[in-house]
Amino acid sequence: MKSSVQISRGIESLFGTRDENIRLIEGGLNVRTRLLNDSLEIEGDDVAVLRASDILSDYVALVREGHVFNNGDLNSFLRVVTADSETSLRGLVESGKQRSFGKKIVAPKTMQQRRYVDAIERHDLVFGVGPAGTGKTYLAVAMAVSALMSKRVSRIILTRPAVEAGERLGFLPGTLQEKVDPYLRPLYDALYDMLEAEKIDKLLERNTIEVAPIAFMRGRTLNDSFIIMDEAQNCSPEQMKMILTRQGFNSKMVVTGDPTQIDLPGGLRSGLIEVIDVLRGIEGITFVQFDERDVVRHSLVQKIVKAYERYNEIIGANRQLSLKLTDGAAETAPNSDNTAA
Repeated sequence: MKSSVQISRGIESLFGTRDENIRLIEGGLNVRTRLLNDSLEIEGDDVAVLRASDILSDYVALVREGHVFNNGDLNSFLRVVTADSETSLRGLVESGKQRSFGKKIVAPKTMQQRRYVDAIERHDLVFGVGPAGTGKTYLAVAMAVSALMSKRVSRIILTRPAVEAGERLGFLPGTLQEKVDPYLRPLYDALYDMLEAEKIDKLLERNTIEVAPIAFMRGRTLNDSFIIMDEAQNCSPEQMKMILTRQGFNSKMVVTGDPTQIDLPGGLRSGLIEVIDVLRGIEGITFVQFDERDVVRHSLVQKIVKAYERYNEIIGANRQLSLKLTDGAAETAPNSDNTAA
């Protein structure tokens, strides 16, 4: 079947850099497109052509209504709608509520990001688990800034383990804070993206916003706070229990981490992996699981995450096979105790 949609003013922007957006539609729906003088011709199976036409029609209508797609947003939306036939481009754009965070306006870009933001609004303890680039930390910081600016909390606590430092921390120059700051830099980066630098500096100076390693949290009770624990996969089980029990009255906590990037030494069990088993199913606690479809960085990041997942699956299967072969060989080996001298 062949179908065409009329080109309207502004639709050329859909194509993206090096036509990446239209190629995403073609690859995701298995259709081919051809730009004519006054129309875009779509060729493929009936269902796929109809789906592509609906997506393009939604885009044209949204642009006509004045909607502006920020850098990278459209590509993220298209990845969702080409993978999920139940989701329309208009529905995804309109249901992902835009929120103002100081100088930044942020809207969830995938279905799972929407669930994540909704979970943070509704629950006091939320775990965001998944690969890099899915917006776990960024959206959590955005929600924390929103809560602080609207006076729903009186301070923000941002913390993460400085696993790489370890005993080498003492060899770094400067004060203890200067030594650990490099490990906390991603949290600072998210903050400075939300608010003016001068405002952030004042809030940090007053300890209204505190950025510190997990070790600084021991023995404290954090009331009236929005607490974010980042890189939780590098917490030990003891650290995880400690930080979770710091939460006080009128406080929210968001814990983020990627179980595939554990840097703990000596095969130490990750507190994030353990806590998923321990707290799963407890009322008032929500786990939001991201995957490669939620990656909102460069399109190559999504492919890299998927490639590592496939690689780890193959390695895991090979290890299981090796263990089975080893066990089988041990069972069939002659018992030396019964061998004649």
